[in-house]
Amino acid sequence: MAKQITIEHVFKVFGDAPQDALDLVQQGMSKSEILARTGQSIGVFDADFEIQAGEIFVIMGLSGSGKSTLVRMLNRLIEPTSGRILVDGTDLGSLSPRELRALRRKDISMVFQSFALLPHVNVLDNTAFGLELAGVDRAERQAAAQAALEQVGLDGWGASYPDELSGGMQQRVGLARALASDPSILLMDEAFSALDPIIRTEMQSELLRLQEVKRRTIVFISHDLDEAMRIGDRIAIMKDGQVIQVGTPDDILRNPANDYVSHFIRGVDAAAVFKAGDIARRALTVVNEHSDRGCRPALRMIEESDRDFAYVLSPRQRYLGTVSAESLRRALQGHVGTLGLQHAYLDNVPSIAVDAPVANLFGQVAAAPCALPVVQADGRFAGVVSKTMLLKFLDRDTPPVPPSPPSSVTATTGSAA
Repeated sequence: MAKQITIEHVFKVFGDAPQDALDLVQQGMSKSEILARTGQSIGVFDADFEIQAGEIFVIMGLSGSGKSTLVRMLNRLIEPTSGRILVDGTDLGSLSPRELRALRRKDISMVFQSFALLPHVNVLDNTAFGLELAGVDRAERQAAAQAALEQVGLDGWGASYPDELSGGMQQRVGLARALASDPSILLMDEAFSALDPIIRTEMQSELLRLQEVKRRTIVFISHDLDEAMRIGDRIAIMKDGQVIQVGTPDDILRNPANDYVSHFIRGVDAAAVFKAGDIARRALTVVNEHSDRGCRPALRMIEESDRDFAYVLSPRQRYLGTVSAESLRRALQGHVGTLGLQHAYLDNVPSIAVDAPVANLFGQVAAAPCALPVVQADGRFAGVVSKTMLLKFLDRDTPPVPPSPPSSVTATTGSAA
């Protein structure tokens, strides 16, 4: 099962007098001041946060920000100078060398930027190499390696050698080798940065697919913001060894912690990060369908509210369709008595899934006669997205789009549930 990682006030000082540096930290000195006074370099400065079980947690930062140092402390490849790192409540610093090796072998695997495949060993044995070092017998390790290769889409390539594979396939072997021990935690240090953009995107998709199959706690280092925003459940941004902000992609884009973060995320393609549900707003005109109500009350309501369109919901707030004053008049022409709203639904107003990327909405919204309805997976109405909303969203110089407020004008033709 995926495991939680807790980082408690962790420092890493590089130098021969780390305590001198820590003493100056207690006096409130900065990393640069401590370096100038003592010559001690602080690689990680008071990191303090949690990584939730089962999430993809991305650590971002420029070169020298401390991100690789931090991730290597999560399996004690680098020893913290002070502070604690806990995995499901167990302090890694309290483990004996034997216990630490067992943890690395069973629970924590690492994938590096370099594929590090053995050129003279076939793909199956490369995948099983970690298990071989752990003393697992040949039949068992090869069965686990074969299962891991199947997970990453390389079934049938076990007998091939690394030089027969593309770069993307070699990285899949590296990923399969990490998965072969079925770890609960996966540490990935810029694992995709050596790949070309197309293969890199494929590997990101592969990682997300694997996470759907079996959730692991994944700590992923990246210097690519678009990559971080695409795959990360949460992101930590580091600068000079300090964790400046931790939050979801939405949190960081909407509410950057300071000017550094604002500048850092300036080039992010927000349309690829935000979903339709993030920018949807409650429609001003909503009609609740009812068995004894229909087109006439809806037309009267639209005319009285000076609106052109209305969105029809069931008593349980499920989206049913969109009507306009014109479609209602056309449906009622020559008709006597009650007429259900379904006879006036517009067929050129498609609904949008709440998790659809904003980047995919522009064509649909531009071609629609009105704001498009956004619906949740169970069909419930989440609001609408209009051309004006998209234009405001694209304007990065204005404040972020606020959360959807309660409807200020809601008209109904029946009882709402």
